[in-house]
Amino acid sequence: MEGVVSVFPSRKHRVVTTRSWDFLGLNRRSKRNPKIESNIIVAVLDTGIWINSPSFSDEGYGPPPAKWKGRCVTGPNFTACNNKVIGANYFDLDNVSQFTETSVADTEGHGSHTASTVAGSAVEGASLYGLGKGTARGGVPSARIAVYKVCWSIFCSDMDVLAGFDEAIADGVDFISVSIGSVAVDFFRDSHAIGAFHAMKKGILTSCAAGNDGPELSTVENVAPWIMTVAATGIDRRFATAFKLGNGKKFTGFSINTFSPKNQMYSLTSGARASNNGTILGNASASACDVDALSQSKVKGRIVYCLTTSIDYNIESLGGTGIIELLEEQTDSSPILLLPGAVIPPVSGKYIDLYINSTKDPRAIIYKSKTVKIAAPFVASFLSRGPQLISPNILKPDLAAPGIDILAAYTKLSSLTGKIADSRYSLFSVMAGTSMACPHATAAAAYVKSFHPDWSPAAVKSALMTTATPMKIKSEDAEFGSGAGQINPTKAVHPGLVYDISLGSYISFLCKEGYNSTTIGLLVGSKEYNCSKIKPAKGTDGLNYPTMHKQLSDPGSAITAVFYRTVTDVEHGASVYRANISSPVGLSVKVFPDSLDFAKAGERKRFKVVVKGEAMRDGTRILSALLEWKDSKHVVRSNILISRQSRLT
Repeated sequence: MEGVVSVFPSRKHRVVTTRSWDFLGLNRRSKRNPKIESNIIVAVLDTGIWINSPSFSDEGYGPPPAKWKGRCVTGPNFTACNNKVIGANYFDLDNVSQFTETSVADTEGHGSHTASTVAGSAVEGASLYGLGKGTARGGVPSARIAVYKVCWSIFCSDMDVLAGFDEAIADGVDFISVSIGSVAVDFFRDSHAIGAFHAMKKGILTSCAAGNDGPELSTVENVAPWIMTVAATGIDRRFATAFKLGNGKKFTGFSINTFSPKNQMYSLTSGARASNNGTILGNASASACDVDALSQSKVKGRIVYCLTTSIDYNIESLGGTGIIELLEEQTDSSPILLLPGAVIPPVSGKYIDLYINSTKDPRAIIYKSKTVKIAAPFVASFLSRGPQLISPNILKPDLAAPGIDILAAYTKLSSLTGKIADSRYSLFSVMAGTSMACPHATAAAAYVKSFHPDWSPAAVKSALMTTATPMKIKSEDAEFGSGAGQINPTKAVHPGLVYDISLGSYISFLCKEGYNSTTIGLLVGSKEYNCSKIKPAKGTDGLNYPTMHKQLSDPGSAITAVFYRTVTDVEHGASVYRANISSPVGLSVKVFPDSLDFAKAGERKRFKVVVKGEAMRDGTRILSALLEWKDSKHVVRSNILISRQSRLT
């Protein structure tokens, strides 16, 4: 049919799951531009919203911005919008909802959590059953929220996501926040890349979650260069759960345990000792606390030690009073368990197992969780890492933001664990994932935009990347997970220089990447671009990106890369920037010219970065260098990475 740009199979994606803003330095005393901030509209594509949360109160807010063109679609558990949540709509073109009532109302809690992280109103005394108590607020609390429900349960179809993008763009939003995973595919078959491209053409920046499939390499998602791809980091707070054995020995695990013990001690057993003695079905394991392998009479009324995680429902269903789970692999987040419990490392598990098997009447008590201070920031263990597979020379993720144990708004339409057996319902909950990091970056971008309303999406993204706080990298894998570093919103307001990217530059980049007029047409919605008539993109990566990356297809060959860049002065008055290079032994990085002289704001200057070196030694996967442009007030940072081709490529 005429008007149909492209047809591709609709894939189903998944959602990727207050101290954080203070940790980032964007506190309630930070300088703001409230008049412009209140005119910013942030679109959230997610599982909907629980409008009755105090985080979405519109007390003190004026009417919606005049530019708003959207609708408010009401339904079950969602009767009206307000001056904070100014618009709402839902999309179920793929019939994902099935037996769920179709409404914008959030039945999962994920969408409410992300929306409040971006622009939630300040709520004093917010907590999860007393845990993490403080003032919960969004990064841009004066901004308005427009909700587009495109996910039902944890599934989000391509057609619903694209419909959400279309509606948000037409409604007049300024930012789009998408905490949804999308396995990397060619851009013209990627609903997030297509939607974000059309948003970019209208001056709208799209932020997306980088994914939770780490720590393996080349698992990063949402990799189009016009998307701001957000990694997850930890903040300086963690929820720890202490427990004590009957012999007085104390341990500390981690979880979010909202329960306070009623007794002094409880009987303790293990999955192995609670076995149903031979009536095991299939591959069920008693040690791992598979429900079919356990005897209810041996579990009921006891705390059970299990050699795996995420099986608290099994113990609760058999009448257990608590659970101690053995951590199978590294994780940084604290799970909310259905009953009193803690997750422990193997070294603690060995002692507990010995105690259970050498004591006539083993006993234990699990205490309510407490917050503890930890060193931060750090790259989340679950974070999907680069290098990306679609355009390997574009470094992804772009930057990092808090995404571990984040307290934010929740829904009263679901228990804390989502289980029917769970009787706990709360206005706030704690979640972890790049889903939580994404809205932090969206809010940071909106904060920068409130001071620079005329900046392009690429300029805002550049400001956040070049002013990001460098991460302490402890492994090569983490190097591919931190991007430019952790966002520093207040510093990004005055970045000094920005790397801007025009629509034409993206088209030229796509031509260099091997796309043709047909495939580009599928992405942009028209066939007006012919690569043979477009000026070729220059350099290793072909784009004016704030970071620089060369992936070696042949690790045995010498290193050679050339990056062409243009920076724009966005500060007032004349300035001189000089290049400062940090590079490892064996890697030569030179900048031409190494000094940039600006006479006024808005002036642009070009430079070239030439990287050379010998072939990488066996065992070396990555070489990292740094370019800093410095004047008397600013430091403009660009990471330079040379890497071997990933084992997953």
